[in-house]
Amino acid sequence: MRAVLEARQKAAAVQVEELEAELVRVRAALVDAEEVLRRRVIGLEQYLEALAEEDAPAVVADSVSQRKPVGPRRAVPHRQNAAGVEDLSVDYQALIAAAVEAGGDGLGARRAAVVLGWDSASASRVEGARARLKRLVERGWLVEEKPGRFMLPAPEQDGGAGGAERPDGGS
Repeated sequence: MRAVLEARQKAAAVQVEELEAELVRVRAALVDAEEVLRRRVIGLEQYLEALAEEDAPAVVADSVSQRKPVGPRRAVPHRQNAAGVEDLSVDYQALIAAAVEAGGDGLGARRAAVVLGWDSASASRVEGARARLKRLVERGWLVEEKPGRFMLPAPEQDGGAGGAERPDGGS
């Protein structure tokens, strides 16, 4: 009986040593994976910052006319400074239209990429679409009531402050 118990003890000790070696290997792999993740997060943040800077309006000197921008217009005006959706570029108009179609469910970034004619399987394209949706939120065109779901803002209640398009609530 003693021999059986000693054999079990040795087997348990061997198993503990093997598991400890496995734990060391897994911890090293975890450190490596965390480093790769950290680098990828930084890369994505830098990419999104560069995208935002690319789409941000350029600072214009006082002596330069601000009537006609050079090249395609990519800036998104604030909603209160715009006459209507037609002030937006074609891509942004398409996103607004898709948000209208989505209704209360809201428009997601993957669907927005499809609306823009981009590959929705490409993470960078989906993130680019998300950046455009976020820009529309920043400028008051859309709201993000649920994380990742973009929709039109609720109509403002004027409380009788004249100048409403439909004073009687009709069409």
